[in-house]
Amino acid sequence: MNQETEVPVYIKPEPNTKNYQRLMEQEISRWQEKPGRRPRLLLHSCCAPCSSAVLDALCADFDITLFYYNPNISTEAEFTHRVDELRRFCHETGIDVERQDSAGHRLGAVEVVVPPYDHRAFLAIARGHERDPERGERCHLCYRQRLERTAEYMEGRPYDYFCTTLTLSPLKSSEVLNAIGEEIGKAHGLSFLPSDFKKRGGYQKSIELSKQYDLYRQNFCGCEFSRV
Repeated sequence: MNQETEVPVYIKPEPNTKNYQRLMEQEISRWQEKPGRRPRLLLHSCCAPCSSAVLDALCADFDITLFYYNPNISTEAEFTHRVDELRRFCHETGIDVERQDSAGHRLGAVEVVVPPYDHRAFLAIARGHERDPERGERCHLCYRQRLERTAEYMEGRPYDYFCTTLTLSPLKSSEVLNAIGEEIGKAHGLSFLPSDFKKRGGYQKSIELSKQYDLYRQNFCGCEFSRV
């Protein structure tokens, strides 16, 4: 990226002007029309409950690697508990091994990649924003940090897209998340997959899967500021 170009770090929420879920479905349809390999997706994962419904929706169409980069989580114990639940869900649903669908098509194993826990990285970008309201500038900086790191991991690896499970939450703006993701993708020369996973009953599906697999559903986003 040109170092002289100033990249905005905060995007004000705006009314949804795009149907991101439909845009994603159109992208999937284009791949389904092509014979040959399945697209490879690097999916930033925030937690097991959100990931559960997203994986349920996407495993049929993508070979997926989960990228669990969440330095916002305030304690290492909480960070570890959440990633353990994510791995447990993948194992108990059997998606952590290569398998076939009902039509005999190969489905790739879902891998979980976990960079080292580094809460100091989050505190550095949150400095001066400790009193920001939830869904405000601090949250947008946090989204950017996580998606930027996801894009950096994707560089030089054979993925077709990167994306995030964060759009499943009804408390997060899909407009903001997609705008940040698209901007980062362009800066790195990568393809960001648009999404609004809460649509099509996605959020309700995550609740159902969480109950079915007894997943830990945290009552705060992760950082110490979201607890107050």
